[in-house]
Amino acid sequence: MLANLACSVLEHGRIMTTEARAKEVKPMVEKIITMGKAGDLNSRRVAISQLRNKQISYKLFNEIAPKYADRQGGYTRIIHVGPRQGDAARWCSWKLV
Repeated sequence: MLANLACSVLEHGRIMTTEARAKEVKPMVEKIITMGKAGDLNSRRVAISQLRNKQISYKLFNEIAPKYADRQGGYTRIIHVGPRQGDAARWCSWKLV
């Protein structure tokens, strides 16, 4: 589930999910984007193994990571939307900055 959420936010740039899930996956995505900035072979292999999707890892290294070359961290943002209809879970929008 964590790899799927990470792939979704990297593919679409923005997803709606619960706050707990977003907080759980955020450190993983931050580390993967930092590895994408390195761009070496080992970073590519680790990113592919964690994301389990070659197309998303290709997009990470060629499109997403160059945008954050001058940024030291804080690549994603969690914005609270409110309670989810039905079970009142904390709903949030999680996006790339």
